[in-house]
Amino acid sequence: MNKVAPTPHADAIAVRGVHKHYGALHAVQGVDLAVQRGEVFGLIGHNGAGKSTLFKMMLGLIPISAGEIIVDGARVGGPDFRAARRRIGYLPENVVLYDNLSAHETLHFFAKLKGIAPAQREPESQRVLDLVGLSHAARRHVREYSKGMRQRLGFAQALLGSPQVLFLDEPTSGLDPEAIRSFYATLRGLREQGVTMIITSHILAELQERVDRLAILSGGKIQAVGSVQGLREQMNMPLQIEVICANNAGAAQAARAALACLPESTIDQQGDRLTVRCPRASKMAALSALAQLAAPVSADAAVQDIKVIEPSLEDVFFGFAD
Repeated sequence: MNKVAPTPHADAIAVRGVHKHYGALHAVQGVDLAVQRGEVFGLIGHNGAGKSTLFKMMLGLIPISAGEIIVDGARVGGPDFRAARRRIGYLPENVVLYDNLSAHETLHFFAKLKGIAPAQREPESQRVLDLVGLSHAARRHVREYSKGMRQRLGFAQALLGSPQVLFLDEPTSGLDPEAIRSFYATLRGLREQGVTMIITSHILAELQERVDRLAILSGGKIQAVGSVQGLREQMNMPLQIEVICANNAGAAQAARAALACLPESTIDQQGDRLTVRCPRASKMAALSALAQLAAPVSADAAVQDIKVIEPSLEDVFFGFAD
């Protein structure tokens, strides 16, 4: 696959003041968004938040009521967008395929739609089948495929033509854990080649460690944009510190006493384990106090182990979306 050369200081996707109205219903209201080239960007929100509508407008599948969207340098709906769409890959949430075609025939069909030259359709189809792990089933009819195999074939058609921008809507639906891991490994390889990806998913734990930035939608509006860590800090969400104390009567008591001065903190105890919830600003003070009880490291040290637990993406999502 040819490496895609990013354009310096240019966004792969730019959404400017976009609205979508269905009569009195305002599905998307004044959205501004910029996705950088080579970025893996997440788009999350409740059902009805406007994610699918925004997705479809960025793809040119439904018209914009107001505003402007630029994808890979072309204005959606403009004279250059038809050509730009051939540089875009799209995996819809519900993959609909022709049951009576084989995987190979399916990909030849989509390759023709994408304008891939006849001589290149066979090697290109084989390339993407190899990428998604379906080469062994290339000649089987799609009606014999499981849901996960259909999803992987849908992903394969999205990869035809080495797109520069990928839109992935609930891409791991129906995939087993091994296939999910393989899917994200493929995305890592694409990212290294400069491909831009925008992903929607309800499985927030999957996205947490795999996106560079994300946007949270609610009520048709962007509530927040940033990295997961940046959004945690923006919300100033409290931390949880798990403390494992020595198995003796005084260890947990000593740890509680060391943490007693932390403002706006709570401490729960279960046997030799303490769960401390404290403001982010108190993190270093808490760790410093506990470190005094952990040194020197020995079986007699009051504190045996410390684990800092950041708020999950789900915590962050509910903090903004609610």
